[in-house]
Amino acid sequence: MTTQTTREGSLEAPTRHTIDWQNPEFYDQDALNKELERVYDICHGCRRCVSLCESFPTLFDLVDESETLEVDGVAKEDYVKVADECYLCDMCYMTKCPYVPPHEWAVDFPHLMLRTKAVKFKNQGASLRDRMITSTDAVGKMASIPVVDVTVNAMNKNGLFRKALEKTFHIHHEAPLPQYHSKTLRKRTKGMVKNLEPKAVNGTTGKVALFATCYGNFNSPHLGDDFFKVFQHNGIQLELTPRENCCGMPKMEMGDLETVQKLKEGNIPMLADLVDQGYDLIGPVPSCVLMFKQELPLMFPDDEQVRKVQKAFFDPFEYLWLRHKGGELDTDFKTSLGDISYQVACHLRVQNIGMKTRDVLQLVPDTKVAHIERCSGHDGTYAVREETRKNSVKIARPVVRKVDQQKAPHFVSDCPMAAEHIGHLAESVREAEHPMTLLRMAYGLD
Repeated sequence: MTTQTTREGSLEAPTRHTIDWQNPEFYDQDALNKELERVYDICHGCRRCVSLCESFPTLFDLVDESETLEVDGVAKEDYVKVADECYLCDMCYMTKCPYVPPHEWAVDFPHLMLRTKAVKFKNQGASLRDRMITSTDAVGKMASIPVVDVTVNAMNKNGLFRKALEKTFHIHHEAPLPQYHSKTLRKRTKGMVKNLEPKAVNGTTGKVALFATCYGNFNSPHLGDDFFKVFQHNGIQLELTPRENCCGMPKMEMGDLETVQKLKEGNIPMLADLVDQGYDLIGPVPSCVLMFKQELPLMFPDDEQVRKVQKAFFDPFEYLWLRHKGGELDTDFKTSLGDISYQVACHLRVQNIGMKTRDVLQLVPDTKVAHIERCSGHDGTYAVREETRKNSVKIARPVVRKVDQQKAPHFVSDCPMAAEHIGHLAESVREAEHPMTLLRMAYGLD
């Protein structure tokens, strides 16, 4: 019997190959161009991913406007334009492409775009703006200084300042920017740790360390309250990790892989030590969780500590669902939630854990979750940069349209940035929320 190797017919799961970023050939421009031409030709002949993001329309326009109407007619120097529109959401690899490994054509479009970005960064560096907006921990520490946070937040809402910022720093004036809080998550949760008697069930220890992330610590610290309340209510001992650097995802999306390595060296030994102490690990932002679950293991496949952390990292609702299946989740809810519009973040879908957020929320009586499996187009930086803001809004439009059609009392996304982006664009959304906030509400926890 012949085993088919397309996504539709294969009995084998897609395979992700390691990222050979420390090999000198990885940065060889001629070798890169050869691989780009090969993959672009496959994509040109398929075109299934045209509706996902702007990378594919950019590629197909380059081909269709060339003299040959084929990839060989596209100038090599234009290849990078396709990568400039890619923000590594991974949806082409996960949901559309029939030629991913183990298919003999072995197309991994997102990681080829990552290689293209890395070569560009190595040869050209990055603008001051891009270096700044991807240095999330450094900016967060500075902007969350008392009084400074109030000033930054006020300026970010001032129309004249935002127009000036767009003109000088190329941050789009209409893009909502994250707020900064001097009372960070770390400050808010001091004294909230309770010494419980954790019970191990269904692959979980019941003893959890929360990796706050830059966004969780500086921009949405109130989420810490929700996490602590919900997890402790369910008998789970929750503590913050001793510290955190940026997970590295923003620098990775820019192609700055050496900085990713430096950040990894600051995080992984600390997290591995927590695992040795019996802790499971969670984080409030799907992109950061994915970094430890997928990207760092692919970049550092021989690092035992990276693999140890990978095995211990969970999405928060994945963790709660495992506890539920083990009989250790309290389902005595006090308040129904009604209808919820739920945008499923791309970097949550990539984790291949199913709709665990939806499943947990639907345990609440008289609660119905309408999930939307479309990209928000935010990416952390794509939605705020002047040159890509328009495309970001275009990508978000199907989600916005669906949310406005549903007119649910609640709109949520596991990604706070995606939620804010969609909430800003949707007429029916009064306030974007996090699913953990709704779960706390359902429990009736103060």
